[in-house]
Amino acid sequence: MRTILQKRALRFVFAANMVSMLGSGMNSAAVAWYILQATHSEMALGTLTVLQTVPAMLMLPFTGVLIDREDRRRLVMVLDILRGLIIVIVAVLAFEHRVKVWELYLMNTLVAAGFWMFWPTITALIQELTPGEEFVHSNTFLLAGVQGGWLIAGAIVGFVYNHIGLGGVLVIDCSSYLVSFLCYLAVRKGRHVVPRPETHTALFAAESPMERFWREMREGLEFLRDRPGMIFIGISWALFLGAMLTGIVVTPALSDHVFHAGAVGYGWLNAGWACGSIIGALGAAWVIAKVGTKRATAISLGLLAVAVAIAPLSPLLAVAVGVYVVMGLGRGSTGVSINTAVMEQVPPHFMGRVQNTFYFAGTMLQIVLGFGVGAVSQYNLIAGFAIISLVYALAFLSASWPVAVPSPDEPTTAVA
Repeated sequence: MRTILQKRALRFVFAANMVSMLGSGMNSAAVAWYILQATHSEMALGTLTVLQTVPAMLMLPFTGVLIDREDRRRLVMVLDILRGLIIVIVAVLAFEHRVKVWELYLMNTLVAAGFWMFWPTITALIQELTPGEEFVHSNTFLLAGVQGGWLIAGAIVGFVYNHIGLGGVLVIDCSSYLVSFLCYLAVRKGRHVVPRPETHTALFAAESPMERFWREMREGLEFLRDRPGMIFIGISWALFLGAMLTGIVVTPALSDHVFHAGAVGYGWLNAGWACGSIIGALGAAWVIAKVGTKRATAISLGLLAVAVAIAPLSPLLAVAVGVYVVMGLGRGSTGVSINTAVMEQVPPHFMGRVQNTFYFAGTMLQIVLGFGVGAVSQYNLIAGFAIISLVYALAFLSASWPVAVPSPDEPTTAVA
């Protein structure tokens, strides 16, 4: 791990992600809580979740090519600027007590558009900056930083929301984007694009821009076609994302309707989840070293399936927070192991397109889950949790499926 921290560029990337996630975590929690209080409807939270996936459905099939073509650091910086500007506009409306639920829906839809391009871009950037033998440790720091930001956000937002309100939380989020932008500015200078095989470069001169674009999209799908092991990893990843991002539908309701703990209880649940995620991310390298990436992924997803199923049965808030810690352990470990598996098997110049294929599948699932879990939870919260648990269980089965995994050099050799 010392090797990773000795790299100046990666230190700035990890710091930027932690700060950015602090603001994003507070934003997500505060907006969800505000909408629940304004509408008293879990279905409204389901709508919020679904709207966050709409831009992904429109963007993900196409932005993978852009991520593989352009300087990934500059893409992230542009995304930080645009998301910060959107949030500051809504913050002004919140301070003037003129913000409406539909405006929060719109803000989250636009910010989510940035997120669905940001996350595969930053993962590809980290793969680009990290030596191959250090992928596990690099992903450990990435996920630990991300969850560290969520931990601080989860611990803070529930306790400060009543004092600074939605507007104050949004200002904090906007400020975090500014800090993140400055960190990425310091990562390196100039434009850097991932090199491609010479056979790809030779085709560019004979193609129109549109022909090149569609060919590069096809190449991403063709890369996966003959790699069943990678496909099963992608299925697990998509199921994991869909279930994880639907958690925002049921967690506020668990605090408010079951434990009657309000925003403070919501803060404790978020803090438990994030604390467990940090521990899970930090311990993932040890687990992977003991059992391998594939088994580590399956164990973590199985842990998530069990913990989510029993969370709404907790007799006390303190017990539920403990269960959320266990859920976080599974989340942190799964994130590191899946990211590592993808980085090991996908060449850098394919990283954006391959990731976006799996994210697209995950967002389609999230649309179904958002409406379905929201509608079911409106009448039976335990059933809503059970649906999410079932999705994690399916991800566990996919991760456990006996498929040969290629060596780290095999994909690169095949492409070249």
